[in-house]
Amino acid sequence: MNLFTTLQNLVPQQALSELAGQLAKSENPYIKKAFIHTFAKAYNIRLDEYARANLDDYTSFNDFFTRELKDGQRTIDAAPNAIVCPADGTISQIGQIHSEQILQAKGREYDVGQLLADFELGKEFTDGTFATIYLAPTNYHRVHMPFDGTLVATHYVPGTLFSVNNTTATHVPDLFARNERLVCVFDTAFGKACVVLVGAMIVAGISCVATGDIKRTPYIQHRTHDLPLKKGDELGRFYLGSTTIIVLPKSAGTAWLDGCVHGKTVVMGEKLGELA
Repeated sequence: MNLFTTLQNLVPQQALSELAGQLAKSENPYIKKAFIHTFAKAYNIRLDEYARANLDDYTSFNDFFTRELKDGQRTIDAAPNAIVCPADGTISQIGQIHSEQILQAKGREYDVGQLLADFELGKEFTDGTFATIYLAPTNYHRVHMPFDGTLVATHYVPGTLFSVNNTTATHVPDLFARNERLVCVFDTAFGKACVVLVGAMIVAGISCVATGDIKRTPYIQHRTHDLPLKKGDELGRFYLGSTTIIVLPKSAGTAWLDGCVHGKTVVMGEKLGELA
């Protein structure tokens, strides 16, 4: 580990994130104004493409952080066989699942069953495909459906709260399979598929359209659902920075576009690849 990741081991990750969560949801006018205005200035955030263009229109920092786009600001690729990007961000890694191993960073892989907290489910994705999208603090922080599917289960998995940027991904083994996460499982026309919402340092929480805000617990929360969702529909939200991972089966026959590579900036709704 380098110094940055070593320091993350030393800080009280859960306590720090809980404190951030309490402050982020506060509607106290002084607290929320200080947080929103300081954050917007530090990251040079412009609100041109968002529905509410005034910083003082938001009821809390969480409300600001999960701000909604104006209608028409993102185009969802309508091709029936298109897999689209679930969020604004940067491609961290994308490619094939080799046997049951997903690439985390150069020289580091982790087990898909460990990521999903279900090794039997993980076998469904042997030799499948994946795409990992990193959301920076400046990005739009709602996560949308990359394909049509029926949400049949969610699994909240408690864990560590390391940062999920490239530096940490390079130095922390099994990063995404160790951090707190919400696994969303879908039935689709091409088989089982998953979208995983991975928490991170100071992430104040994860929300899903089927569950609402997830309450942190020291145990795994399993829930079943029967919720049809269309490509581009909202799936969930992050309160502060994070990562989203698409996991697809071999039966999908996914071919990622040539330009979709590590480090590429992407926006929600743009085409990442095609189903067979």
